[in-house]
Amino acid sequence: MEYKDYYKIMGVERSATSDELKKAHRKLARKYHPDVSQEKDAEARFKDVSEAYEVLRDPEKRAAYDQLGAHWQAGQDFRPPPDWNAGAEHAGRGFDGGFKTEGPSRGADFSDFFESLFSQGFAAPPGSTSGARSHGRSRRQAFRAKGEDHHAKILIDLEDVYTGAAKTLSLRVPQLDAEGRSIEPTHQITFDVPKGIRAGQHIRLAGQGAPGAGGGPAGDLYLEVAFRTRATGSPNYRVDKHDVYLDLPISPWEAALGAEVEAPTPSGAVEVKIPPASGSGRKLRLKGRGIPGSTPGDFYFVLQLVTPPVHTDSDKSFYADMAGQFKSFRPRNQSQS
Repeated sequence: MEYKDYYKIMGVERSATSDELKKAHRKLARKYHPDVSQEKDAEARFKDVSEAYEVLRDPEKRAAYDQLGAHWQAGQDFRPPPDWNAGAEHAGRGFDGGFKTEGPSRGADFSDFFESLFSQGFAAPPGSTSGARSHGRSRRQAFRAKGEDHHAKILIDLEDVYTGAAKTLSLRVPQLDAEGRSIEPTHQITFDVPKGIRAGQHIRLAGQGAPGAGGGPAGDLYLEVAFRTRATGSPNYRVDKHDVYLDLPISPWEAALGAEVEAPTPSGAVEVKIPPASGSGRKLRLKGRGIPGSTPGDFYFVLQLVTPPVHTDSDKSFYADMAGQFKSFRPRNQSQS
């Protein structure tokens, strides 16, 4: 069946208030009422308007319908979510042609789209024969629908992954107020960043999504993890799945002669032994010091050769002597070690 855009049918914005809906309904009902309208499709348009108003004027039905709006567009083939009818309970509302209506829309023949959402079966009224209808009227089952899940991305420091951490997040969850207007109240929630979580994984916060309809449970909030870019002067770690990399600057003499230097890691500073005759780009591995887990990753220092700047004549003389000392050295000869 086809998804119906009730807001478009009514000619209002999704944030329309109850008064705006009433005004739009009165105007359209007069325009398309079959008894007075000269429009050739008046009856069909009148039914669409009546149906749209029945849903949008009811806060519960409107909230339930709005959950679908994030996933469906007018003209698309529509099929209700698999658990739309889950937890249905009997309610004491009458039923005429699919739903009890008031005013101009009484007795309207609602669409399959409407029936698929809000006509979830019949229950016998008190005093009637089980399973029978009384004068075409019965009780319908109330619907309970889980709220829509929300998604967001959070930035965390790599150090938090090594130890786990508690974080506080400000949430703004869209809701409808008593007047049917869309509002976004803010509240804070504290959650844990699990030790060993990786970039791209999600933290699920149960019940922190959109509120449910008809007393149904709220949806969940899924936080996608990404690592925060470090400020200038801080260690600029790079992560590849469960391995962590850090460029480690070294001097020419440390590279040539070997050295022991102190270097940072997310779990604390370590002493790094640089082997003699090391070149720029060489990787030094710390096994098991990457992202924690049942099979932890590794940590790699990537050596980066840094030459001293030339500021004085003495500096120039030093480099000139070096050039004389290594006349046969050809840095652009890829076969040369």
